[in-house]
Amino acid sequence: MPSAGIVPRRAVQLAALFAMMVAFTAQLVGALLPVIPLFIAASVINLGLDLVLQHKQPGLLAVLGRIRFDVTVRQLLRDMLILVGLLHIDGINPLEEQAPLTITLLLFYGTHFVCQAVAVLVRRTRSMPFVTRNIDASALRLCDAPPRILSRQTGRRLLRFSVPTTAGMMLTAITTDAYWGGIGLSVSLALSAGGTLYLGTWLLPKKRVANEKQALEWLDNWLAEYRPTVGMYFSGGASSAYQANMWLSTLAALDGNPIIVLRERFMVQKIEATDVPIVCIPKVANLMRLEHSTLKVLLHPANSGKTSQILRIPSIKHAFTNHGESDKLSSCNPYAKAYDEVWVAGPAARDRYQLADIGVEDKDVIEVGRPQLAPIRPYAGAPAGRPATVLYAPTWEGWDGNPGNTSVILAGENIVRELLADENVRLLYKPHPMTGSVDPRAGAANSRIQAMIAEANAGRSGARPGPEAAAELARRAEELDALTTSAFRKSADELERMRLQGTPQEGRAAAVDAAVTAWEAAYWNSFPEWEHRIITTARPGIFSCFNEADVLISDVSSVVSDYLTSEKPYAVANTSGMSEDDFRANFPTVRAATILTPDASGVAGLLDAVRNPEKDTLAAERAELKEHLLGPSDPPSSVRFNQAALALAAKADERRVRMESRLSGIPGQRSQDDVHDAGTAGHETSGASDTTAAV
Repeated sequence: MPSAGIVPRRAVQLAALFAMMVAFTAQLVGALLPVIPLFIAASVINLGLDLVLQHKQPGLLAVLGRIRFDVTVRQLLRDMLILVGLLHIDGINPLEEQAPLTITLLLFYGTHFVCQAVAVLVRRTRSMPFVTRNIDASALRLCDAPPRILSRQTGRRLLRFSVPTTAGMMLTAITTDAYWGGIGLSVSLALSAGGTLYLGTWLLPKKRVANEKQALEWLDNWLAEYRPTVGMYFSGGASSAYQANMWLSTLAALDGNPIIVLRERFMVQKIEATDVPIVCIPKVANLMRLEHSTLKVLLHPANSGKTSQILRIPSIKHAFTNHGESDKLSSCNPYAKAYDEVWVAGPAARDRYQLADIGVEDKDVIEVGRPQLAPIRPYAGAPAGRPATVLYAPTWEGWDGNPGNTSVILAGENIVRELLADENVRLLYKPHPMTGSVDPRAGAANSRIQAMIAEANAGRSGARPGPEAAAELARRAEELDALTTSAFRKSADELERMRLQGTPQEGRAAAVDAAVTAWEAAYWNSFPEWEHRIITTARPGIFSCFNEADVLISDVSSVVSDYLTSEKPYAVANTSGMSEDDFRANFPTVRAATILTPDASGVAGLLDAVRNPEKDTLAAERAELKEHLLGPSDPPSSVRFNQAALALAAKADERRVRMESRLSGIPGQRSQDDVHDAGTAGHETSGASDTTAAV
């Protein structure tokens, strides 16, 4: 059943399409009878409605394009109806007055189509085989993009340039003087012809960027000069960027020269602020150039259909780091056996892979901890003199429809209702960003939960921070945006952004970290301690919410594992249909949790244990489970992670030396490892051929 917000929106969209059809009909009737007031009103409204929809509802007009009633056809029909209307108005001579108007109108459309052709050529010349960020690419002769209304906005250009024509023709209809129509058409023709000539200057040598061959040669030279050693490979949809962003600081801290390799062009701007060089290489053929670079190790925070393409390169060792660890089946995907190593946080994940029996050998599982959890503060005791802060951070519904994936649908409203009923609770609600993307019921429940929280806030009152707190937050936000957000012109394209996002200033990463910390402090200080918060934006991040919370309520997800590093109390909702004993047996991460049923029974006991630590019977189990899930705290996770990267890079070096020795034909005794690696190399080559055929 569609949500309440969708129905009115669809009604408005249908009404807009209906109004356009009515306008065309009225324009035709007014032109044939003729009824001059109706003719003029319908002509103006028709064009005005199309202009508004081009800005406000471009997706709606795309539907018309699929039935071959696109913007060019619509505007041509409008202009033809205007000419028909002028033919039926007394006082306008068809031969002496309307014929020149018709010829000029045809010239206008001729320049429009020429502009279209030039725009295609310009876009082709400004399409690089790759996109970069944090790299000085000035040698590619990058320059500013042409105005987007000329190069990319076909519909808006035609409609805007047609406004003088329509205005002049309407004045002619009123005055029966073709002079006004001629003026309007001349202005439109001048705009179209002038725009075409101006756009054509981007085809001249002065504004032409490097061609594909030159660009790829530059990429090869840059790789040879920078000499990357370790990188992160990522491919995914727009909403999955968080999976890569959580590893940015860890990657930047590794020994060697790090690099980020992406596959989707839009993802370049989805990656958060980092000093690590970013290269997006969409085509497989160009991606293979990495085989001839110094890159030794690639880390993979997610599986994707394009992952198999980079795995074809045998000179690079691949480690699967995942974007979080939980007891869900997605954390033990059989695809993991395609990597050289699987890096996990602690012993729990190692056990999970062996129990799953999916072909991942225990020797290939490396425990590295979770280095990005360093900002999470440890448990500091029960809340005193303030409301208990509860973070409810449910995960999303997943792809398989398992009711145990998310608590939002079956338990979310009950949990929130219980929390809101306690006057000494402040609720932080942070749903997963993909909630509702698969199951509409999750999206609907999420909306209802947010409405419940808003209503509860309306019934609360108390002291609020002064205006200086809001001013401080605004100032910190401005500072953070200046460091993390690149300001682009609306007309900027990929190449212009590449030029603007060249080599970052020295020390920017440290400045960003300090700015984020300051912004988060200002954010929490700008709200009263009694006010519930709904957090659906990227900032504040989940770790900041951890630090603010006294207790977490979540689902079986990586959120629970990460939160355990604080050793604070937590609860997990059981919507799987299992008994509590079976639930604990099947999901080790909930072993030290309070289990909540779908009706939210257990919330009161959870809050009591949070406020009275002597009633918290799970503290020792949380400490034990933390080490089981995340590994030991000594040596620190950052050290273990770096050691794992260096060890895997050493394996890549060893393999390269062996292969060079074999190719050079130097005789020598071959160890058992050499024989094994030869077999592996043959297997990799065979697998690459099979994958190529499949792709």
